[in-house]
Amino acid sequence: MGTVTTKDGTSIYFKDWGPRDAQPIVFHHGWPLSGDDWDNQMLFFLDQGYRVIAHDRRGHGRSSQSATGHEMDTYAADVAVLTDALDLRDAVHIGHSTGGGEVARYVARAAPGRVAKAILVGAVPPIMVKTASNPGGLPIEVFDGFRASLVANRAQFYIDVPSGPFFGFNRPGAEVSQGLIDNWWRQGMQGAANAHYHCIKAFSETDFTEDLKQIDVPVLVAHGTDDQIVPYDDSAPLAAELLRHGRLKSYEGLPHGMLATHPQVLNPDLLAFVTGEASRPGR
Repeated sequence: MGTVTTKDGTSIYFKDWGPRDAQPIVFHHGWPLSGDDWDNQMLFFLDQGYRVIAHDRRGHGRSSQSATGHEMDTYAADVAVLTDALDLRDAVHIGHSTGGGEVARYVARAAPGRVAKAILVGAVPPIMVKTASNPGGLPIEVFDGFRASLVANRAQFYIDVPSGPFFGFNRPGAEVSQGLIDNWWRQGMQGAANAHYHCIKAFSETDFTEDLKQIDVPVLVAHGTDDQIVPYDDSAPLAAELLRHGRLKSYEGLPHGMLATHPQVLNPDLLAFVTGEASRPGR
């Protein structure tokens, strides 16, 4: 583990495990979590011989609780500082939810040779909020509600989200894991309230359409069809169509937090794409 310092003095915490000469896999977490959300995948890819790296976004986890920079341009710039400092080349960047937006923006702007492939899991691109050009998006009132709940009682909000829609534990017959709920709460409360508040705008209102069009490396778009946080129909299929080398993989009935609830399903598919063994997947 270590830290890198950005131009505005923000300290970005990261974990870096595995052989330094192995291909790097870089993990980008969702809101309002930290690099710890990738423990299962990091251990899985570490066992496969990869170098695995996960950072805490500014204002999240163990990174600095900065006053500014809680938008996608700065998030992507912070990733560039990290990858430059570690001199990562031919890396695979995997992002979940908000982290998928961060991946899209970073990869679209990355220097040649830095990125080999990317994976977007339950990711926010192309854009979440409903607009004239995105009529299938969620109304702004949904995200206003997120902000109001965070301000009113962040600690309770961070129990309610994982207990319900994030992991699909509100569905009939769901196998509820109190450990996942508690770990979600722990990661969320470790971060800064101001960063989490402003990040809601970043993940919901940022339009990644042009980023997706510019990406020129293979990208796997993986999404659960019962995602209650980033609805499937207005995200994954649209993102895959915008990508030059996109592959869509749909998971019938799986929730937003499927990486944690179904790692035995997701991890082999991620590995197959990384190694190039995956045939073109579809729904």
